[in-house]
Amino acid sequence: MTDTTTHHRICPLCEACCGLEIKVQGTQIISIRGHEADVLSAGYICPKAVSLKDLHEDPDRLRTPMIKRNGVHEPATWDQAFTEIEKRLLPIRAQHGNHSVGVTVGNPSAHKIGLLTYFGKLARALGTKNVFSASTLDQMPKQLASGLMFGHWLSIALPDIERTDLLIVLGANPLVSNGSMWTVPDFRGKAKALRARGGELIVIDPRRTETAAVADVHHFIRPNSDVFLLAAMVHTLFAENLVKLGGVAEWVQGMDELRDAITPFTPEVCATRCQIDAETIRSLARKMANTPRAALYARIGTCTQEYGTLASWLVDVINTLTGHLDQEGGVLFAKSAAFASNTLGKPGMGKGVSTGRHHSRVSHAPEVYGELPISCLAEEIETPEETAGMGQIRALFTVASNPVLSSPDGPRLARALDKLDFMVSMDIYLNETSRHADVILPGPSPLEDFHYDVAFPQLSWRNHARASKPIFTPAAEQYAEWQTILKLAAIVKGQGAQADADSLDDAEFEQDIARLGLPATVVQAVIAATASLRGPQRALDVALRFGPYGDQFGQKPDGLNLAKVLAAASQGGIDLGALQPRIPEVLRTPSGKVELSPPSLLQDLKRAEVDLHNAKADLVIIGRRDVRSNNSWMHNLPVLAKGPFRCTLLVNQQDASKHGVTDGSMVTLRNVTQNGDEQRSIQAVVQLSSDMMPGVMSLPHGWGHDLPHSRLSVAAERPGANLNALLDSKLRDPLSGNSVLGGVPVTMSLA
Repeated sequence: MTDTTTHHRICPLCEACCGLEIKVQGTQIISIRGHEADVLSAGYICPKAVSLKDLHEDPDRLRTPMIKRNGVHEPATWDQAFTEIEKRLLPIRAQHGNHSVGVTVGNPSAHKIGLLTYFGKLARALGTKNVFSASTLDQMPKQLASGLMFGHWLSIALPDIERTDLLIVLGANPLVSNGSMWTVPDFRGKAKALRARGGELIVIDPRRTETAAVADVHHFIRPNSDVFLLAAMVHTLFAENLVKLGGVAEWVQGMDELRDAITPFTPEVCATRCQIDAETIRSLARKMANTPRAALYARIGTCTQEYGTLASWLVDVINTLTGHLDQEGGVLFAKSAAFASNTLGKPGMGKGVSTGRHHSRVSHAPEVYGELPISCLAEEIETPEETAGMGQIRALFTVASNPVLSSPDGPRLARALDKLDFMVSMDIYLNETSRHADVILPGPSPLEDFHYDVAFPQLSWRNHARASKPIFTPAAEQYAEWQTILKLAAIVKGQGAQADADSLDDAEFEQDIARLGLPATVVQAVIAATASLRGPQRALDVALRFGPYGDQFGQKPDGLNLAKVLAAASQGGIDLGALQPRIPEVLRTPSGKVELSPPSLLQDLKRAEVDLHNAKADLVIIGRRDVRSNNSWMHNLPVLAKGPFRCTLLVNQQDASKHGVTDGSMVTLRNVTQNGDEQRSIQAVVQLSSDMMPGVMSLPHGWGHDLPHSRLSVAAERPGANLNALLDSKLRDPLSGNSVLGGVPVTMSLA
């Protein structure tokens, strides 16, 4: 009998990043449970973690490259796949230019250090402006607002949940997500502790969510009206002389401009629009101002709407005006051990962020954070150069990305993908998007891969450093994802399909170190000290050593390096302590100040003012998240798919009676585009729910697994309805380019 071994891993399936204890016998996973000693999650896990066994063993998961021949995907060798890419891609670029190739990257890449740290090498090699990601379906408004206020896209102010006495949650459901743009495993336990010490949890949401169910107070709010609630709260703070900046007063500018801009948004004017009465709005503002330790947190509901950037900005404005920015028990900035730009360079001042360095060819949407709105992808493929100019997308790379299900008007995008001259997908499944690809390049199982979270320590409720070694050895022929990206970049640069990935990595690493501006002797010492490491592990070691807790390559012997972090895995990682005040050090704005009134946001506020009195539709739809799901890629795992059918349409009894539907009815939902020239429809099963605000329905995002030629056998058994097929790709927040995924008017009738 093979001995049982115990391994400690970080779960790669959602933003909570929980620590796991996995027992293995030979090649079999015996058990997966929470790691009690983990410094971030302390033994907590959700059902997704247990599904890692199903993911590793899933017979539908691709284990070899696939090449489409005569319309059918067939297994191929890696050499055959790279040769096919070289043969078909290079002539397209040669004839039509760099911008003729587009690239999309999806949320799973955020959990894969090889994809996240190496994807940019492929994008730079391609030299294309047509870069798209799931960020414009999710969080770009929050990143843009934070960048404009604090100077960097990932300088996100996070609730200090273990020390706060008041937490107001707007348009978010952290009990299910365990944080979003806020890594906070076991939110339920932390919320319980908040209330046990006499604190208060208030939730504002169009649905009485799982988080609202454990809160002290829940308020319904009309979808897409968060900006009006928040603006009215800011108005109250000024009108009642409740503004107090606290410890950041010296570092804040733009107060007068903000006061003037917010003047039209009185609680009485805004109350009708958000359907929260004026006195409640004032009460919320007073609570924030008069509670010594308080935090306001908002997320996906406030981001996926037409005023996403404004709403995200006003959340941080309120935290600032009430004295809770950069305050213990308020909102603070994490201090990541590696890869955080707000810990590098001269502290307290920087270049800030900019947008619009280029625009999309058809809709002229501005670039934000180096990418264009993913809702522009279909039109960039469909629209010929004679109509919109050079740069029509003729070839596409998709990296861990399934926009056919995840982005608005997926059916249109699917039709557009069929018009491409060539398409390559890096994906572990033959799914609704990769089914269109000419070549599919699979990555290894997560349990065969080295793991370190690059982004999420910058968003974590507590500072830490954790890394995981692979549990299983991948097949000899399997490429690591970073190797695949280097090979693709080499093909693009004309170095050939046979280029050696390790040699390419050595050359790239030397160039990356040289760019740090270190003396030549130090560069050579760094290269020598990391010679035993490969791929992202080498870059991580350098980032840890030169980071804020690092050993500086021997100058601080007690500091961090990769070896120390890996050695601490069985002890649950390295605890770097609670979040601490970081202003002004964290700021990277050109002024060195917290910019309370960025001009672009004040200008967009005028758009909201015009919209204040506009009549709104009687019936709108929003999405929702389930603890057993994360976007479109977890519905093929039996342990998560079992149980009640979750892709149901939640409908309030009042709306059901008005439309003549009952529990279990099959209904047709219809939506009309902005131009009124095309009607979309989907069918869904009604589930009556008193948790829904009247006039609002909810259908989860990421379903619709009934498309031909995909190979997701478990998901196909209960495919569900694709909410995004109902949505208009032209609707987006103009500042961030984020798609409008909630608060969309629809009609409902019996199918």
